[in-house]
Amino acid sequence: MAKRKTGLTEKKIAEMEKEGRGQGSGENYKPWINIQDFPSNGLVTRSKGWKTNRIHHFLSKLERDYFYTLEWNPSVVDVREQFPLTREDTLFIADNKGINHPTDPKSQIPIVMTTDFLITLSNANDTTHVARTVKPSKELENERTIEKFEIERTYWEQQNIDWGIITEKELPKNMIENVEWLHSSYFEIENLPYSILRNYAEQMKNFIRKYNISIIELVTEFDQRYQLENGTGLEILKHLIAHQELEVDINQKIFTHLWVEDVFKLDS
Repeated sequence: MAKRKTGLTEKKIAEMEKEGRGQGSGENYKPWINIQDFPSNGLVTRSKGWKTNRIHHFLSKLERDYFYTLEWNPSVVDVREQFPLTREDTLFIADNKGINHPTDPKSQIPIVMTTDFLITLSNANDTTHVARTVKPSKELENERTIEKFEIERTYWEQQNIDWGIITEKELPKNMIENVEWLHSSYFEIENLPYSILRNYAEQMKNFIRKYNISIIELVTEFDQRYQLENGTGLEILKHLIAHQELEVDINQKIFTHLWVEDVFKLDS
């Protein structure tokens, strides 16, 4: 786990609250912990979210990988990472259960505990929240880790919110690699105004229906046909897949050498 640059103080906690950390939703949410709080060690990353249109902060690759599965899930409408738990409540739970509350290793003050993800799901007219903690499976063998999870589990139980643990064993590898490949292409493509992008997108759909060749041949032909910079056709294709305007089996690895009919579910 990443370590803070400096020891935590009550003053710092008050400042974080004043900054609005852990508050808001959607584009306006601010995670309690962000990557600037930690020294750069290659573990922390950030990515602009499809659902929220804001930068998300991840403290591990595992967190980022799980986030990619949420991005693809149409039922997910909001993702709030590093969500803070009310400290008075976690202190009370820890005391009741005879568990030492987590403290800052330098200052020894009780920290504000966080849950990796608070997720908002919307189905028909029903909106619900679920909380998920993401940890490597090997950490579940650590007694102290289990104690902290018990505080977290009880906290969310008292909030009537479903809580669970996600490990690397639950993560679909092919889906994650596909969404990672697609992720930046979800947004507008550089030097292509939205109206022009939409026109090319419709033309790309026609290409998909018309030509059963390899994907790389298809996008190369597209670039040549419309005199586009090399690679633009591929970005348009990825944009369409990311927006789920072209149907694919996201759990099958997408390779550009594959033929169109082997990747896309076309109308008969």
